[in-house]
Amino acid sequence: MRAFREAVEAGDLDAVEALLAEDVVFTSPVVFKPYPGKAITAAILRAVAEVFEDFRYEQELAGADGRDHALVFTARVGERELSGCDFLHVDEDGLIDRLTVMVRPLSGANALAEAMGARFEQIAKEAEARTR
Repeated sequence: MRAFREAVEAGDLDAVEALLAEDVVFTSPVVFKPYPGKAITAAILRAVAEVFEDFRYEQELAGADGRDHALVFTARVGERELSGCDFLHVDEDGLIDRLTVMVRPLSGANALAEAMGARFEQIAKEAEARTR
């Protein structure tokens, strides 16, 4: 999805949030349980933007129906290099209703888990404030 990619690359997290459906489901590369809802997804994405360094998309793939997209990226978390993919699905209104992220290698995933875990209290508070 070109609009999502451009917003992420520009660091425009408000534009990213505007592309999310209210009932979006975010699936993390390091946590088993999916996170349902726009508020928590937006809060997670804001924290990820702080954690990832040297982030760049390298490839964009689209499904035949135009509703499924894959954005391949590279980034760094501290000293750990990682590569990954954002899998997006858009609903009938063109909003993202599913966002699944996968990363590799394990050392990069572990660094991401540690960095995000350290921010999770802040993420939860931000999400709660957005739902009020």
